[in-house]
Amino acid sequence: MKHGFVKAAAITPKLKVADVTFNVNEIKKEIAKNVENGVEILVFPELCLCGYTCGDLFLQPSLVSACKKALVEIATFTNGITALVFVGLPFAYNGKLYNVAAAVQNGKILAFIPKTNLPNYAEMNEQRYFATALSDTQEVDFYGETVPFGTKILICDEKDEQVKVGCEICEDLWVANSPCLSHASAGATIVVNLSASSETVGKAENRRLIVSAQSHKCACAYVYANAGSGESTTDVVFAGHNLVAEKGKILAESKPFTENPAVAEIDVSALCLDRMKTNTFTVNSDGYTQIFARFTGDGDLQERKISRTPFVPVGENAKCRAETVFSIQANALKKRLEHTNAKTAVIGVSGGLDSTLALLVVARAFDLIGKDRKDIVAVTMPGFGTTGKTYENALKLIDGIGATKREISIRDSVLQHFKDIEHDENCFDVTYENAQARMRTLILMDIANGCGGLVLGTG
Repeated sequence: MKHGFVKAAAITPKLKVADVTFNVNEIKKEIAKNVENGVEILVFPELCLCGYTCGDLFLQPSLVSACKKALVEIATFTNGITALVFVGLPFAYNGKLYNVAAAVQNGKILAFIPKTNLPNYAEMNEQRYFATALSDTQEVDFYGETVPFGTKILICDEKDEQVKVGCEICEDLWVANSPCLSHASAGATIVVNLSASSETVGKAENRRLIVSAQSHKCACAYVYANAGSGESTTDVVFAGHNLVAEKGKILAESKPFTENPAVAEIDVSALCLDRMKTNTFTVNSDGYTQIFARFTGDGDLQERKISRTPFVPVGENAKCRAETVFSIQANALKKRLEHTNAKTAVIGVSGGLDSTLALLVVARAFDLIGKDRKDIVAVTMPGFGTTGKTYENALKLIDGIGATKREISIRDSVLQHFKDIEHDENCFDVTYENAQARMRTLILMDIANGCGGLVLGTG
């Protein structure tokens, strides 16, 4: 996409366990539909060509062979399609069976990425069927084509060097030493996860939390595609809970059991800038194989809404954010007042937003210290531009806080200053404006010197 964005989708297709023909047709439908919608990276669930819950059918050569042929069919279908597609299948290599993700693009199979961590607890029994990923990247023959096979593989976009995609599978996310950590350190800005995570009470919240945390810790985007109800043929249920996260923020999410895709436009350029500014983010791509393909385009943003006030949250978060900002300011001021042994705090109050916030902050700081708010000296200094409304607001605010109120007009002193510097009082330029501000500062400084206080700026 334009401006450093990449459009990605985590997709749960309709599925019938062990019916490879049905599954392939459904995946092709989803590819066509999402590519038409401008999606550049498509991620399907773990073992989606046959189904995660095949059980001992994984040991049937006919099923494994059917999945292999189905992958060729999907690759052929993507001829002329630039989007990068990840699908899951069982794959036999050197007499062992692996749970792999295949990366497919424009008619080619770019890589096989095997699952590293095979769970063998609770309802999961993967070590019965699959071998653990090899430590080094191999090259396998796939119908006469040489394809890289390993976990340390990045799919890199030829057009945009910042777009590098790593891959892990389901349980890989949940372990302490996730492959994602290595991928991000090697330069991956987007990590995809092909998953078949069963649903239990509270698991959706945990899944959302860990996907968000992983993307934040690794300063990357994380695209998580989960298996759906088609897998729910045994004693476990799958809900198609799909997620796309970016640096700790959930960009898109499908509600569990709806099996809707999660589609989002990822700001890769912002991720790279964040990594550049973070001096503790180190890059080490030793042992990694980079595969280059052109899978991003020049489409316009459709899904992502760019806020005009990106640092101002909405809804419930707004109140929490405001309280946090307020507490930071009040506690910082509390420490400064204590450290300087200031008897008072002197503040100019205009009735506007800045001085209102400053007065509220100093009142909170005094409360934290246990000082009487009467030791806050709040000064109104009406001048040429002071309106009746802001003046009255200032007086009410000072009384409401319980501070000591002083009023000093600056009109005469500023007029005298204009005469001294030979400035026309009817010339409303920068000198006119700044003379008033400087006069107010002078007054506040002198009052503070007289009462042993600190002047609080309001900017």
